Amino acid sequence: MAEVLEVLVDGGKATAGPPLGPALGPMGMNIMEIVKAINDRTKSFEGMKVPVKLVIDTKTKSYTIEIGTPPTSALILKEIGAEKGSGEAGKTRIGNLSIAQAIRIANMKADVTLAKDLKGRVLEVVGTSLSMGITVDGKNPKDITAEIRAGKYDKAFAKA
Repeated sequence: MAEVLEVLVDGGKATAGPPLGPALGPMGMNIMEIVKAINDRTKSFEGMKVPVKLVIDTKTKSYTIEIGTPPTSALILKEIGAEKGSGEAGKTRIGNLSIAQAIRIANMKADVTLAKDLKGRVLEVVGTSLSMGITVDGKNPKDITAEIRAGKYDKAFAKA
């Protein structure tokens, strides 16, 4: 019978401490081997929390690691180099996201988003930036949403 362990780790910096060590120890697993494998697979998400799902067969001591994608908000913050969102999204702006950056984030989230196409995924990213107090291409995200729906960025989506 397989055990499933779902944890949130710092990209590239998982340790044998909580939450992994205490959960893996009683199963008799090689904790350091698993931590090293997780760190190798999450190093591209350094500085972000990454969801990790471990499926462990306690009889054979085999395991599989599934790496999730960090939340859209974390990807946006990494792109603009900010620590956290505005807190007063309607009043205070903390940064600017380019359409190219929004497309890059939308592509990272392709396997976990509800949108059917790139245009829909970019709309989700732009919507998230609105709630974080971040402008897109120097404009209010609501204006960019209207422009995307009107087809202004269709050429950029076709290239991506």
